[in-house]
Amino acid sequence: MSISMQSRRKAAIWPLAIAVALSAAALIALLSIDDQITLGVTLGVIAAGCVLAARFGAVAATEAAGADHPFVLRVLVVLAAIAVLIGLRNDNFGLLMVTTVLIYATVCIGLTIQMGYAGLFNFAGAAFLGIGGYTAALLGPKGVPDLLLLALGGFAAVVVGSLLLLPVLRTRGHYAALATLAFSILFNVFLDANDIFGGPQGLKLQGMVLFGWDFTNDITIAGYTISSYANYAILAGLLTAAAMMLTGFIDRSWIGVWLDAVRLDEVAASVFGLKIGRWKIAAFTIGNFFAGVMGALYAKMTGFIAPSNFTFGDSLTMVSIVILGGIGNRWGVLPAALIVVLLPEKLQFIQEYRFLLFSILVIIILVAWPDGLIARRLRKLEFARR
Repeated sequence: MSISMQSRRKAAIWPLAIAVALSAAALIALLSIDDQITLGVTLGVIAAGCVLAARFGAVAATEAAGADHPFVLRVLVVLAAIAVLIGLRNDNFGLLMVTTVLIYATVCIGLTIQMGYAGLFNFAGAAFLGIGGYTAALLGPKGVPDLLLLALGGFAAVVVGSLLLLPVLRTRGHYAALATLAFSILFNVFLDANDIFGGPQGLKLQGMVLFGWDFTNDITIAGYTISSYANYAILAGLLTAAAMMLTGFIDRSWIGVWLDAVRLDEVAASVFGLKIGRWKIAAFTIGNFFAGVMGALYAKMTGFIAPSNFTFGDSLTMVSIVILGGIGNRWGVLPAALIVVLLPEKLQFIQEYRFLLFSILVIIILVAWPDGLIARRLRKLEFARR
């Protein structure tokens, strides 16, 4: 950590505006293009643009502008989200993929709090996602309101996750990671062997209804019709935004400083009076709650869940998103989730070779940027002059 008392000139806004606009345009283009050759050329142009932006300082300028103008950043993101919804208004697949990316990104924001802030490696992200999904599947037919189902999905993930608190608190590093890994595998086997959860055949769910609005209905605004999947995309976007704001508050507060201290040196943190177990439990609870809420939303959106939706491989995918985006940087999970979730889907025309190409791309990114796409910057503690 460093302490700075010198102010600097605020960065210009225009790099931020250009970056957000280009990101929205690239997302719309990728999801709208079906021609294989055009898709390949578009991916090449996007990749080249990203490399050039990093090479000539555009990425750093964008990060500085976002840090200096947080309100402008929020407004631009909202405008970009509206543009994406309008551009994909009749594309069911595109809106479904956007929602899936947002769900994965929110779960990975929770993992960022656990891994990037508190130093807790959690290889059971998909299991906690599944807990939320199965909570919605079991309680939905009993007449529980869908808004309450989202919250109950999060609380169920917290309650079940409390079973892991003892091994997580009593172990460190790789051993704690192995405890969550074992839980992920046991969770999938447990679902597969119990008929009350539908066994390997899974469970069906009804679509979501919030405040009397059925999410299976299309949205009509000023004569324009938007696909019903936009309902889930908007809700997922709101939940992602809420998770981002809460995580940002944690990062900017003394809670973030304490979590950093726990991650960097538990012995030194305990010597200075920090309750190590308390802050680990807090990080583990918040991250699992995010996963449970998004699991309930995922189940409602797909209308069907099965053990195969929440495998250990999915947990590894979530961890890879956190590492690829930059451990400890909540903004990094958004582009990383796009790459990890969207790219294999768009490359299905090359069949199983898409996973080979995707793996090579991830390796290249990590070699070029070892700290991830958006590395976490050194925390600065600034004291105002009196």
